[in-house]
Amino acid sequence: MQRLQLLIAALVTAVSVALTSPVLAARLVPALSADIPAGVRARLAPVIDDASLSTRVQGNSFAARRDVFEYLLDHPVFATHVTRAVKAARYRIWQTPSGLMLDDGWGAVGAIEVVYGAPGVRVIYAKGEYQQTILPNIRGQAVVTIDWTSTAGPDGKNMIAPAVGAFVKLDSRVLSVASALAGSVAAAKAEKEASRLVRVFEKTTRALNDNPAAVLETLRQRPETPRRELEEFARVLLSAPAATARSTAR
Repeated sequence: MQRLQLLIAALVTAVSVALTSPVLAARLVPALSADIPAGVRARLAPVIDDASLSTRVQGNSFAARRDVFEYLLDHPVFATHVTRAVKAARYRIWQTPSGLMLDDGWGAVGAIEVVYGAPGVRVIYAKGEYQQTILPNIRGQAVVTIDWTSTAGPDGKNMIAPAVGAFVKLDSRVLSVASALAGSVAAAKAEKEASRLVRVFEKTTRALNDNPAAVLETLRQRPETPRRELEEFARVLLSAPAATARSTAR
């Protein structure tokens, strides 16, 4: 079960670039935005309605440029180059003819797709497995929600308060039943793993805030860094902060 939570956390954190460490006070229940189109809801329903477990992690607010935060969130392939450049994570996301693939570096691999995006919210569908040496691989599907609010912060930055939710459906009926019987324990473990992994992105945010030029130079020295996204990101990161936008609500 503990290894399964690594898969859950990996699916969450693959598109949760630059999130800060969450506070695990009371367990929250994930929910889909009321604005999500009916067609998208219908596609996600088999996972959400028959989830083996679900959880929602509320993060602490952190200071960041909202445009920088959202650029990384909307460019997950490039975002994993940034996290590796600052030595914050081993995650890798790459484009294939059929879509995006994720490898967390610890055995969790799968396909991810952003199925809905709007100001302050992203919804991702993921399907993957945790590859094990001795035991059978654990396969499953997940619907991951990322939402955040943004308010005025210091030095032209915003205070971003993120939350990550996940509905997870195991493909194995035996595992699904076991997870349902131990739902509260499984959700607590998912929260623990998500908390541990999203701290990685707090480090990424801090590095970008403290010395953006150094991060860009490190990226330029890495031959595998996508050049087009690097130049786009450099323009965003080094541009003068725009007037702080009005608050966005979840």
